[in-house]
This record gives sequence, structure tokens and C-alpha cells, in this order.
Amino acid sequence: MSTPAPSAPKPTLIPKGAFVFPVEGFTATREFGFLLLPEFTLLAFSSALDPFRIANQLAQKPLYRWQVYSEDGAQVRSSSGVDVMVDAGLDQIDRDTHLFVCSGNRGAEVATSKVIAALRRHHRFGGRLGGICTGAASLARAGLLHNRRFTLHWENQPGFVETFPDLQPSPNKFEIDADLMTCGGGAAATQMMLSLIASDYGYDFAMVVSDMCLNSVDITQNAKQRSSIARAISSRNGKLLLVMRAMYDNLEEPLSMAELAQASGLSRRQIERLFITYLAETPANVYKNIRLDRARALFAETDMSVAEVAAACGFSSADLLSRNYKARFGETPQGLRRR
Repeated sequence: MSTPAPSAPKPTLIPKGAFVFPVEGFTATREFGFLLLPEFTLLAFSSALDPFRIANQLAQKPLYRWQVYSEDGAQVRSSSGVDVMVDAGLDQIDRDTHLFVCSGNRGAEVATSKVIAALRRHHRFGGRLGGICTGAASLARAGLLHNRRFTLHWENQPGFVETFPDLQPSPNKFEIDADLMTCGGGAAATQMMLSLIASDYGYDFAMVVSDMCLNSVDITQNAKQRSSIARAISSRNGKLLLVMRAMYDNLEEPLSMAELAQASGLSRRQIERLFITYLAETPANVYKNIRLDRARALFAETDMSVAEVAAACGFSSADLLSRNYKARFGETPQGLRRR
């Protein structure tokens, strides 16, 4: 059953909370919309929406306002079987709204011709667009991704490339290309919105919002959707996984290539070939990045000194760790802790 579309935008939500973090520079409320397509991913939708709610709560100001839409104003069933009520149908979307398309595993199929036409119209009249989880697939069908940087969930990227051979999605968790914002869903949706909040009101405010979300500290745009171990698992190559397991089990005292070969029953040349084939990286670089990721977690979650973290992660000195850490993450361990 369709629900009546509202005659005016709903009031901006400014919840009360136990903690307040004032912001400077607020001048106008930013408008966002979420278009829910059938079988959309509920986790991705809520992960994108809640940072706006938390930002308003912390600032006690109407920093952000949002509306939820469906094609006809009716509730939409998510991929988890939960029905979500919406505020209005497609005909109620204002052109000043930054509209995010939310979809799930069938992202390339579920948008009707009416939805695709509405996306083109919104773009033609100056509206900004984005995609959450597989929302980019509908934008691709509308012809709006040519010569743009974008992404969608890694699980759906192979099928997407088969359907749209002229378009190449990014492996990153999220992409912001001027007014186009896309993400792979889940925690990536939160990180994309935190990046936007940081751009609007500063990194410190965004980090407080991140803390309220219990989100990781990394909201950099170039963060990959999958770790090396996830890519190894998806390869289903048992020999590669044997080597990776040996790496993860020996972080404090890294194994040499000869020891990795002995642990896995492979030759050095076989190991190198596996890593280049499936991970497009050398074994040494993957091993180093695993240790640096562990170091980043220790800096974020403990009070260990740089020297202590270096020893725990197999680096011979604090200086060596710091140099490699900065090369990978763009800042020193001290810079992370100052933030």
C-alpha cells in the first residue's frame, strides 16, 4: 500500500544526548535523500544515515536533514526481509537534494525504467547523486558514470564489469569524485559520510562522530575494501592461504622467504608467483603491510610506545617502523596519536 507523500520536508532531527561537541562555521542545513530500491542492504543504508543523526546530536544544530524515498512512496523490503517506511515517492525529490541510491545483490536489475529516468532527470537539473552498496549499478544504467571515479561492493564488481565493460569500479571502500559519492556498503558507508562531515566541519568533529559510531579511525578515501587475507580467501587457493597463515602467525619475529617456503612446502619461486598472480603484490610487501596494519591497530587501541610496537610487529627499530608507517598511511605514529 502506498503512503501519502508529505507536502513539506519533515523537521530536522536533533536528538538529545549525554555528550555535546560544538561546531563552528554552521550556516545552512545540507539536504540528503536516500532512494531505497527493492532488496536494498539494510546495514549499508543505516550505516550511511546514522552519522548525520549523530552529527546533529553532538552539535545540537541542524547540520543535516534527510528524506527517505521509494519509487512510488510505498514501503520497501530490504534484503534481510525488514520493511522500511519512506517519506515520499520519486516525484517529491527536490533538485537541491544529494540523492543516494541504495540497493543490494541485484543492484543492476531492480531499478525500473521510471527510476532510471528519474535519476537522469535529477542529474540533468543539477541534482547531485551517489550510490550505496550497489547503487552505482543504477547510476551506470542511467549513463552517469562515464569518466567518473566510483565504486560498489566487491562481491558485485565482477558481474558489474561483465554488464558494463567500459566502466571500471575502484577497489576502494568509497570514492568521492566532485559531487559523485559512492561506497561499497557496510562500514564503508559510515566512513564515506565521516569523510564528508570532516570536509564540512573539520577532522576533529568527524573523529568524535566516528567514536560515537564505534568506527575505526581510518576514513581515508584510498582504503581498500578487502584486506590481503580476504583476497587470499576469495582466491580459494589453499597454498596461498598456507603462506598467509604462516605470515599472520609470525608477526613479532617475521619468517624469511626460506622459512615461509619450508612452512608451506613450496619453493620460493612458487610463493612469489602465487602472490603476484592472486594479490598483485610481492610476498615481502604483503608481509610488511600485514605487520603495519597490526601496528596501526596497536597505536589506536593501546598506549604502547613506538619502540614497543616496533618490537611487537617485527621491526628492528622504532625509526624503521615510523618510516614504513608514514609511507603506507601518510602520517607518523605520533601524528595518529595527536589526532
